[in-house]
Amino acid sequence: MAYSYKGAITFGLVYIPITLSVSVKENDIGFNMIERKTMTRIKYKKTCVDCNDKEVKQEDIVKGYQYEKGKYVIFTDKDFEKIKSPKDKNITIQQFVDLDEVDPVYFDKAYYVNPSGADKAFAVLLEAMEHKNKAGIAKTVLGTKETLLLIRASKGKMLVNTLYFHDEVQKAQAIKKPKIEKQEIELAENLIEQMTQPFKPEKFKDEYNEKIKKAIKRKIEGNEIIEPEERQQPAKIINLMEALKKSLEDKPKAKAK
Repeated sequence: MAYSYKGAITFGLVYIPITLSVSVKENDIGFNMIERKTMTRIKYKKTCVDCNDKEVKQEDIVKGYQYEKGKYVIFTDKDFEKIKSPKDKNITIQQFVDLDEVDPVYFDKAYYVNPSGADKAFAVLLEAMEHKNKAGIAKTVLGTKETLLLIRASKGKMLVNTLYFHDEVQKAQAIKKPKIEKQEIELAENLIEQMTQPFKPEKFKDEYNEKIKKAIKRKIEGNEIIEPEERQQPAKIINLMEALKKSLEDKPKAKAK
């Protein structure tokens, strides 16, 4: 598996060389933008303001910071590397937290952590975190951006999750709480219990993706896409109590754990 980062995890005086590899793959179906009449692909050219629509080659494109209108300072990859301290180049654990304390809203991308040396130190850190149900909060610079990270253990594997900084997470809109009847809560709790089953991720498939693949096949064969037969819509129940009671009657009980 190709790695997307090479560096080290440090905590205290412990130094563990590691690589990060992506934990997920994209299953999106790619569609090209084409011109309807000629059926040819649309191209996007990179041009500059004063180039008279002349295309600019990738090797001639650099990063620039505008400090005054029309005035820029240029930054190269070497400039960004010079700014980094040894600490910035490694994943430095700043503290440990209870894993349950971290709100999932802060989670971004996940990576597998693979040791590339100091295997014993890696194994000790992994087992200690898993035994204590702790996660490390760390920072590093990925590319040109400082990134907040969460290092955690899961089923004998070490993972790193990139986290959003606190000021990047928007506050939830305040919701006025309506008057709730005790029986409504009890019915809702019963329905939740009745629908509770162990989480098995392999059980959930991207059904719409499969429908698109079948539709593509039909189009290639020169056939039209067939609309599914209209499924009966659930009856609209205005009364919440009635809806909860009806749901409990209709839902099969989950298998005992």
